[in-house]
Amino acid sequence: MGSKALLEGGPEELAGKVVPVVPPGQELKIPHRGGYEHYKVTTRHQDVEAQNVTVYRWWERTEVAE
Repeated sequence: MGSKALLEGGPEELAGKVVPVVPPGQELKIPHRGGYEHYKVTTRHQDVEAQNVTVYRWWERTEVAE
């Protein structure tokens, strides 16, 4: 089973979601509404969906150039 992350902060549609992390321990860059939401790994963990996942905290958004 691969690593998963709990997203904290950022857009309402993404906050609280559990997503796969590849590779683990790295920044997450999630495509969302014409740009990317960036999340950084924290030292915190939380039990979600019967597993212990790492919490990733939102820190910025970048836009995709058209």
